[in-house]
Amino acid sequence: MKRLAAAIIMAAGWATRLGGQQLSPTESKRVDSVFAQFDGTTRPGCAVGIARSGTPVYLRGFGMADLQSGLAITPESIFHVASVSKQFTAIAVAMLAEDGRLSLDDEVRKHLPELPDYGKKITIRHLIHHTSGIRDQWELLGLAGWRYPDDLFTQGDVLEIVARQRALNFNPGDEYLYSNSGYTLLAVILERVSGKTLRAFTEERIFGPLGMTRTHFHDNHRMIVPGRTAAYQGTPGHWELSVPAFDTHGATSLFTTVGDLLKWQHNFEALTVGPRKLLSEAETSAMLNTGRPANYGFGISVDTFRGTPALGHGGADAGYRADIVRFPAHGLAVAVACNFAGATPGAYSRAVAGILLDARLNPVQPPPQPSAVEPERLRQLAGVYKSPHTDQAFRFLVDDGKLTLQNLGLRFESVDSFRFRVGATEAVFYGPPGQVPSGFRLTQGRTVLDSNQRMPAFAPDRGRLAEYEGEYWSDELRVSYRVEFRDSSLVLHRFKHGATPMQPAYFDAFLVRGTGLVVKFLRPRGRVAGLQVTGGRVRNVAFVKGNRP
Repeated sequence: MKRLAAAIIMAAGWATRLGGQQLSPTESKRVDSVFAQFDGTTRPGCAVGIARSGTPVYLRGFGMADLQSGLAITPESIFHVASVSKQFTAIAVAMLAEDGRLSLDDEVRKHLPELPDYGKKITIRHLIHHTSGIRDQWELLGLAGWRYPDDLFTQGDVLEIVARQRALNFNPGDEYLYSNSGYTLLAVILERVSGKTLRAFTEERIFGPLGMTRTHFHDNHRMIVPGRTAAYQGTPGHWELSVPAFDTHGATSLFTTVGDLLKWQHNFEALTVGPRKLLSEAETSAMLNTGRPANYGFGISVDTFRGTPALGHGGADAGYRADIVRFPAHGLAVAVACNFAGATPGAYSRAVAGILLDARLNPVQPPPQPSAVEPERLRQLAGVYKSPHTDQAFRFLVDDGKLTLQNLGLRFESVDSFRFRVGATEAVFYGPPGQVPSGFRLTQGRTVLDSNQRMPAFAPDRGRLAEYEGEYWSDELRVSYRVEFRDSSLVLHRFKHGATPMQPAYFDAFLVRGTGLVVKFLRPRGRVAGLQVTGGRVRNVAFVKGNRP
């Protein structure tokens, strides 16, 4: 009880320092209600900051920063904000371009000659916009056997595994596909060109001038940071620590407070750091080779909320979650940082915006009401679908009367017999009414994630399954996988990840249960000679059948 009282006193004391610039009592009470479930002394929670026209009007902490020592979250609590880091890295590199030290249209290999020559020009700008095609570092390290987030990841580890990749996910500029690797490479480029660490450069050029005194890029996991929050996973009464061990930065590892993040968001109006042209470009969407927008600028998502521009970014690493968003048409900025894995700060920040801007936004559109779909129709939709330009597969099944996307763990509500929704994710099936669909499209908000074709059923017999057994070696990952027939199905053995059952997907391809991975076996001359592994942000990583050379 004393801890809770102390947390309330600290929050009230900070509000006093805001002077007369505060939310109205009604607004404050409604914002409090968004986070009230996280208050108390027995659970982690969130810090929240709100600014109008650059002036903080609300700063509060809810829940505990450290359950072991009994420290409450305050507005000055320091959080690891994960991918919110990216805009600082991107703008720091853009500052070097303003200085004439590099060009954003430089080929990446000019500064990172250890990367392979893919026969396609990859520019610094491609890295910034997630349009490079370079495979994602976290999936690569996971495929190589690293355990996220418990193993220590360093900048050198990322550079080494990225440099071993012999193929891209796609041609540069053709697609937008989030790649943390690109931002780690940006940090390496900045350090080589400037002669300073990302931490030192951003302190000198960004954090110092803006008075962000409790912010730094954390490039030493052993460093003690007074005021740092711990992070957790689990449920009330069953919390466990979940703190990343990172010595990699650029894509992640910014340590900061919600108050400092509000100072940064105000900089896009005040122009204290960086010229207007640079900051304007940072908040402008890149365009793909097709002319479609990527909806992504310099580490900033270019989005809308109820009809008004919403510019910001979220972040998630281990038990940390964060979101910052700015509504430039209304002079409103919101920063939310949380220290438990179940938090959804992007939803909280939009709830805050809905409270404070409600009358000036488009009306809330009620979600489509679920409608009953005949069981026979659900059975028609069940099956395996494949992307025509990747090996990614999706298995739909009917579970307890619900259409379920098994490998993503999504249970859909039916809008009608063609459209199914879960949150912002929608599956739209296409084909003649009353017949088995020929495919489906997966969307998330305004983004089309993929269009996929229905595949014929694949049910290999024991003899066919025996062809896949054996050891497989990947030069790109420096690791061996073993495929074994066990208990009437195939099992995949991965270093440090144990044995995982594999389910037939389409011809010569299998889903690895509970991972989102697809394993496709290769038969260049009729006999199985290798395999390729595809995940969400990594495509077609190559393995050759046989023991390590």
